[in-house]
Amino acid sequence: MPFRILIADDHAVIREGLKIILESQGSMTVVGEAINGRDALEKSLALKPDVIVMDITMPDMNGIEATRLIHGQLPSVRIIILSMHHSREHVFRAIQAGASAYLLKESAGTCVFAAVQTVMRGGSYFSEGVEPPPNMSQAGKKSRMPSPLESLSQREREVLQLVVEGNTSAEIAES
Repeated sequence: MPFRILIADDHAVIREGLKIILESQGSMTVVGEAINGRDALEKSLALKPDVIVMDITMPDMNGIEATRLIHGQLPSVRIIILSMHHSREHVFRAIQAGASAYLLKESAGTCVFAAVQTVMRGGSYFSEGVEPPPNMSQAGKKSRMPSPLESLSQREREVLQLVVEGNTSAEIAES
């Protein structure tokens, strides 16, 4: 049975390209596409994919927050973060949110297939140019390292995300 994959990216060309790459292998099928983090959350709950390839920078909810929410509700789903950012902070936040892999967009075409296979075997995958966080053990398991965001409630993180997205106080209150 092929791995079921959800692709979440706000750029149609990226989604279409990843779909072609993944489905060309025969052992993977793209069951859905999401255009932002909220859409990814809704579709992951409805479709229950094996793997989500998630862009880190999307409107309406970023990939890290979407990963945190999806991982909390569907812990068996493997999430691969796709990003043009390779700072330690981005990688740390993605892994702490529940991601199993971190790929740079510049190398995604060549390594996304390997990343899917690795995370489905229970491993972690980092593309070239991405340094795994220091809290990753040799076996690829995450040790507990607190993040400053963990002190915020779920609702506080949602409000913070809306502020970061540039919403006004009135827009935040309405949502």
